[in-house]
Amino acid sequence: MSSGTLWNLPLPLRREPFPVNDRRGTFGIQFFIATEATLFAVLFASYWYMAKYAPQWPPDQPPKLHYALPMLAILLASSVVLHWGEQQIKKRRMRAGMMGLVVTIVMGIVFLILSVFEYAEHLGTLMPTKDAYAAIFYTTTTLHAAHVVLGLCMLSFVLLLPSVEPRSGTPHRPYHNAALYWHFVDTVWFFVIIFFYVIPNLRR
Repeated sequence: MSSGTLWNLPLPLRREPFPVNDRRGTFGIQFFIATEATLFAVLFASYWYMAKYAPQWPPDQPPKLHYALPMLAILLASSVVLHWGEQQIKKRRMRAGMMGLVVTIVMGIVFLILSVFEYAEHLGTLMPTKDAYAAIFYTTTTLHAAHVVLGLCMLSFVLLLPSVEPRSGTPHRPYHNAALYWHFVDTVWFFVIIFFYVIPNLRR
């Protein structure tokens, strides 16, 4: 049936394409973030419970801040850069938006490199199997590092896409959805710093 014949049919017989709700992909990533946030909330609650009832917490020297704080600054700055890049995409400045994405990926890689240096320092004095504090510390920080890796994979996937905007027939907004997850990862590290680094050093 030709297109001319189609439009000559009575209205009930025409097959109009259904409008695509591009927020469906965003709802999916929001639900995923909610489940991951619950996991970290349980870990933080476990840490708080053990710290409250332990005679001394942490049992050994608290973790130093000379790596953790620069790592926090890098992640917070990367969120700012990524948000700026998303705003450029909305203004159809694609090159600037993709540059923001590239810079964010590089900053995430730098964060992981600093994480390796930090672990190398901690493992010299504190093994994961030593006590409950070491177990919860390494569980939470390594889990966060895994989330950073996943976030970098999402951002890299968006970088390789031919289009980062919603297209006809797809329910996804790739740049926005990946940015939401990256902001979540950065927020989690902020609370890791507070619970696992800053408070133990203040209590000493």
